[in-house]
Amino acid sequence: MTETNVVICGAGIAGISAAYFLAVRQGVRDILLVDERDPLSLTSDKSTECYRNWWPGPGDAMVALMNRSIDLLEALAVESNNTFHLNRRGYLYVTADPTQKIKLLRSAQEPPSLGAGELRIHEKHDHGYLPSPPEGYQNLPDGADLLLEPALIRRHFPYLSASVIAALHVRRAGWFSAQQLGAYLLEKARLAGVKRIQARLLEVRVQHGRVQSVLLDNGQEINLRTFVNAAGPFLKTVGQMIGVELPVYSELHLKAAFKDTLRAIPRQAPLLIWTDPQVLEWTQEERELLADVPEYQYLLEPMPAGAHARPEGAIDADMALMLWEYHTEIMEPTFPPPMDEQYPEIALRGLARMLPGLRQYFGRMPRPRLDGGYYTRTAENRPLIGPLPVEGAYVIGALSGFGLMAACAAGDLLAAHITGKPLPHYAPAFLLERYQSAEYQQLLNTWGDTGQL
Repeated sequence: MTETNVVICGAGIAGISAAYFLAVRQGVRDILLVDERDPLSLTSDKSTECYRNWWPGPGDAMVALMNRSIDLLEALAVESNNTFHLNRRGYLYVTADPTQKIKLLRSAQEPPSLGAGELRIHEKHDHGYLPSPPEGYQNLPDGADLLLEPALIRRHFPYLSASVIAALHVRRAGWFSAQQLGAYLLEKARLAGVKRIQARLLEVRVQHGRVQSVLLDNGQEINLRTFVNAAGPFLKTVGQMIGVELPVYSELHLKAAFKDTLRAIPRQAPLLIWTDPQVLEWTQEERELLADVPEYQYLLEPMPAGAHARPEGAIDADMALMLWEYHTEIMEPTFPPPMDEQYPEIALRGLARMLPGLRQYFGRMPRPRLDGGYYTRTAENRPLIGPLPVEGAYVIGALSGFGLMAACAAGDLLAAHITGKPLPHYAPAFLLERYQSAEYQQLLNTWGDTGQL
């Protein structure tokens, strides 16, 4: 039997961030980070690695959380000489559909009212529009620029389809290296005394309504004062170990990387998002073949919006990422997750409507690299951060597809809960106890868009 102050279950970006903000920022000592796998190796390294502060309501909780997280990311970038390659290229949402154009304009009104920055609309001229540089994150616009004149869009984004009639460029957004950020936070936590044990959690022992100890598969039993559930896709399973049922489920999300040697996705591009539903392009022969195979017939039917892509790596590299959840699967997490070998070709065709240069790869795409992970989420796609109804137990999770962008603010908030520091105004929005409110349950029935790609 050994003793420690805090045990954090899970060495993904949520657990590492919790360890960093407890040890480095709040000075908490005797912290153990427990995971049977290497750090960041389960789902954190499967991310698109993007971030944004452009979120819908109700309320400003998500925008405020993301603004705080980006503030922390930018401060860490200054401190580390930008070791994790933070950029501010932005997200570019584009449409060729007049109906979607109206929806894009309407939806763009909400985030500015919640603190995401000013919305600037450009109809005939691009006065005030500042293109994003491929590198750097300082002294750049926030808010968003809505370009409604096709000629303006072609001037700044000539690689997009000529059919595009509107483009929303979200500015406090971009991407960074998940591995480099995680490694930096983990090393700083280690220097502040955090220890890591590579072992599987078997049991959390609770006595008289309080966590007492954890049992690991290496035979150790560790007495503790504070237990943090940061188990990512296993959040629900670990919650059940202490008798708490967490309202979460997991969706499988895939991504494909390939060598874009033809530069169909220019190296300086932002994250590019096609907001229109579509029917995929096939030759007549391909259509006949697909029609003969029942499990592929859906590829002839209307497909959902949301295909997105970005360049990956340095400006002189040639890798690109493609993502499109054309059918979302809810499942119990298994590892390795099941792969859909058709995914790269389908994502490529979905993106070709926005990026015509990708048609050059039809039938001859360079061998892709396919991977994926789970978005573990709540019904309304907001995280769980704070105390649990067992004394000494806390949760940081349900970070869905926004774990990397929210991790710093989530770890910061959790550390404030544990140490009794003043909480930000958005803290109640992420407590488990929110579901006990009848008013909140009614709100869930009319929640609408969650803002998740």
